[in-house]
Amino acid sequence: MVAFDGMAMDGFPVQADWGNPARDPLHGRRIAVTGGTAGLGLALVRELLSRGARVAFVARGRPGVERVEREVPGARGVVGDVSSKDEIHPIALQILGSLGGVDVLVNNASSLGPAHLELLADTQCEDFEQALATNVLGPFRLTKALLGSLAGSARERRGAVVVNVSSDAAFNPYPRWGAYAASKAALHHMTGIWAEELKADRVRFVSFDPGDMDTDLHRAAVPDADPVSLKRPELAARELADILAGALANAPGATQTRSEAPVR
Repeated sequence: MVAFDGMAMDGFPVQADWGNPARDPLHGRRIAVTGGTAGLGLALVRELLSRGARVAFVARGRPGVERVEREVPGARGVVGDVSSKDEIHPIALQILGSLGGVDVLVNNASSLGPAHLELLADTQCEDFEQALATNVLGPFRLTKALLGSLAGSARERRGAVVVNVSSDAAFNPYPRWGAYAASKAALHHMTGIWAEELKADRVRFVSFDPGDMDTDLHRAAVPDADPVSLKRPELAARELADILAGALANAPGATQTRSEAPVR
């Protein structure tokens, strides 16, 4: 995890009383999560709701969105494809309409690019473009579309945080991970640039590497991997939620949200 406003991971302390939902900095926060019907995204939706946050999640498939809405009380689904430029503003409008604003955006939706990992020389241009559209342009466009609300949250001293989910592939040149790795490296660097440009607006940016997880995306990339050796998405979601809580609690001028029951 890298926080680009100068705070290291241990700069976001976990408080003992965060087990009390009314005292958790996530309580009452308005949080949007992309890629929210499986893997880390779904685990994060569950974790955030359990801690009193108000959560809207985005995913491409309507059946998956409707399933999560049925199975996870309080989760507010938005059907949309973040890789599509034409769908970004409708997605943003639905998020804002559902939550009444946004304090936290988690850009989690990801694409490997090729269905099976390929050498760069064998990677189709269209597959590379898909990885860039989902992993870089999608987070760029959605952050830009929601920036007014995020900046407003910072001005109101609620705190404002954008998390871009990265990967160790952003830093290590693994063979056959070319499209995915290049897009995650671009995402990581873009996160740092956003942070520098919006420092005065007090919108914080975090690049979060959850590690190798037992998810559909990892199984598609490494089908022979032993699930026992992989991190559970629920654990990564808890780690990210704690980081968010610390970032919000320590945001410049931030105040705690009024204690209220999460909207169902």
